[in-house]
Amino acid sequence: MTFIIDPPPQVSVAVRGSDSRFPVRRVYCVGRNYEAHAREMGKDPTREPPFMFQKPADAVIEGGSVIAYPPQTGNFHHEIELVVAIARGGRNIGVDRANEHVFGYAVGIDLTRRDLQLAARDAGRPWEWGKAFDHSAPCAPIVRAAEIGHPSKGRIWLSVNGSVKQDADISQLIWSVPEVIAFVSASMALAPGDLIFTGTPAGVGPLVTGDAVTGGIDGIGEIGIRIGPSQG
Repeated sequence: MTFIIDPPPQVSVAVRGSDSRFPVRRVYCVGRNYEAHAREMGKDPTREPPFMFQKPADAVIEGGSVIAYPPQTGNFHHEIELVVAIARGGRNIGVDRANEHVFGYAVGIDLTRRDLQLAARDAGRPWEWGKAFDHSAPCAPIVRAAEIGHPSKGRIWLSVNGSVKQDADISQLIWSVPEVIAFVSASMALAPGDLIFTGTPAGVGPLVTGDAVTGGIDGIGEIGIRIGPSQG
C-alpha cells in the first residue's frame, strides 16, 4: 500500500518493566468525576450519567517532557488523573466483566486551557479547543493489571514546585473504572489501545512557564513535567 503523504508515527506509551510499548488508539476523558472538583467548577456533584470528551492520540506525551506553554490562553491548568489502558475491546461490556478488558493503569495529567474551555462551555459549544491541544495528555508508563490488580483506592496527588495542589483518593471517583468502561462501550466500541482518563480531584489550578509539576497515585506510579516557554 502506498500513501499520498507519509502516515503519522504510531503514538505509544511506555510499559513499566518492558521494552514493548502500548500503542494508543483513542483517548477518552471523563468530566467532573470527583464531587469536590465538580463543586469547584460550580456544578452539582450528584451522580448523573458521566459525560465524556476526547483528546487526539498525539496529545499523549511522555512523562519527563518539557511542555511549551500553549498559545491562546492565559489560564493554563493541571488536572492529575488515573489512566486506564484497554487491551481487549468490545461493546456493551458489563460492569462485572469490565476489568477483564484492562491491560493496566497509569498516572496522567489532563492539561487544560481553562479560559477556552469555560468560554466554550458557557456558549454550549464543544470543549476541544480547551482540552485537545498539542501535548495536553502527559502519561507515565503503564503498570500491568497482572502486576498490581485493579486498584480502587489509593492517594492521588499533584504538586507544583513542591507545593501540593491536588490531594485525594481514587476511591472518591463518582463513577468507578468498571462503570466508566461499561458506559463508554454502550455508546461506541472500545478497542485495544484505547486510554481512558478517569477524571481529576479538586485543587486544579494555573501553571506558568518554569513550573515543575509532579504527581502520582499510590501503587501505580508518578509523573513529572516542566512547563517551558511559549512557542508562539
